[in-house]
Amino acid sequence: MNPATPKKTDALDDLLTRLTALHPKRIDLTLDRMWRILAALDDPQKKLPPVIHVAGTNGKGSTVAFMRAILEAAGLRVHVYTSPHLVRFNERFRLGRAGGGVLAADDQLRDALDLCERANGGQPITVFEIETAAAFLLFARNPADVLLLEVGLGGRLDATNVIDAPLASVITPIGMDHPEFLGDTLAKIASEKAGIIKKNIPVICAEQPDEATAVIERTADRLRAPLHTATQQWHVNIERGRLVYHDERGLLDLAAPRLFGRHQFDNAGLAIATLRAIDKFRIESSAFEQGIASAQWPARMQRLSNGALLSLAPKDSELWLDGGHNIDGGRVIAAALGDLEERVPRPLVVIAGMMGNKDAAGFLSNFSGLTRHIIAVPIPGNDNAMSPQALADAARSLGMRVDIADGIEAALRSIAQLAYEAPPRILMTGSLYLAGHVLAANGTPPQ
Repeated sequence: MNPATPKKTDALDDLLTRLTALHPKRIDLTLDRMWRILAALDDPQKKLPPVIHVAGTNGKGSTVAFMRAILEAAGLRVHVYTSPHLVRFNERFRLGRAGGGVLAADDQLRDALDLCERANGGQPITVFEIETAAAFLLFARNPADVLLLEVGLGGRLDATNVIDAPLASVITPIGMDHPEFLGDTLAKIASEKAGIIKKNIPVICAEQPDEATAVIERTADRLRAPLHTATQQWHVNIERGRLVYHDERGLLDLAAPRLFGRHQFDNAGLAIATLRAIDKFRIESSAFEQGIASAQWPARMQRLSNGALLSLAPKDSELWLDGGHNIDGGRVIAAALGDLEERVPRPLVVIAGMMGNKDAAGFLSNFSGLTRHIIAVPIPGNDNAMSPQALADAARSLGMRVDIADGIEAALRSIAQLAYEAPPRILMTGSLYLAGHVLAANGTPPQ
């Protein structure tokens, strides 16, 4: 390791700590602070490559990962902004390069954040807002063909929603999450997500609950935004294990996604529909094939096939990791586990850690017919995490067998002491923050 690396990382961490202190006393979703800091920075959001803007509750990151892989397979340079990160802050900022992107380096991030800090002048601003301003600086400074821009929270008042005319607005599946900010019904949440729709800009939408669909259709109609909706303007199916996509331009018969789970076929379909709806890109079928088959997105039904944690689990067991944390996220994880069980039956143990504002019982209820054993763990270093005791109580309310461990490592050791008729399938889930800790402890951080 370069001896200078720790110093660079420490300097970036110190800067992020300083910026955190500027956070408003109360989170109020507004774009006023973004417009202020962007004006002070000479409006970098007006100097970006063409933008594809992505909102939704679940599947945003996977859909972005598919689009990035396809576009890069087509030879394009692709900037990517996503959140949260799993292990390193740098994961949020991927700079497009010929032949594939790279994560922004510490010194690039520090320089951009320093400039944002000076431009902000000590005024209240959320960490995500100042990070987003820094991202726009980085992306404006580095040439690329396209920017994939993921919404942080909601859409209408999210810090990313300062782009006047994106190439497309993409809405992934909408479900109940963050009701304290977005509203307590699907219609209210959908209204916030639909806030990224712009006049005359195409909207590509995943299949949604009826309540959400109605809101999106009204918004698109009001803004005269062409709407491309799953099961209406485009279709994706699984046939003989392959992904078959169809729209008015024809059919694509592609290899299955590398990302595991039936839901990833839908996410891949949304990525394909988006890129086919944008006139700017003419992508060959070979790039779709290569991108779908090669896309990676850590902590989404990721099997850990190497790393330090495998040595703690029972011999020949399977270790799976997913950062799902809401009811719908739990549902698609459970469906993927059901598929695994049909192929190779194994006893399932779920190690779960969650944030304090999540519906633990709703999330865990998805696994009640699949697992015999829940182990509740804390999320290290996170003051807003749910206590293992509260998480265990939620599991017990569902009639589940539950134990408590003081961490992932302890949970794996406890499983290794138990007798199973076959090596178990172990799922670590409940939070992206927990997933980040797992990847760091395993020695396999995202690259």
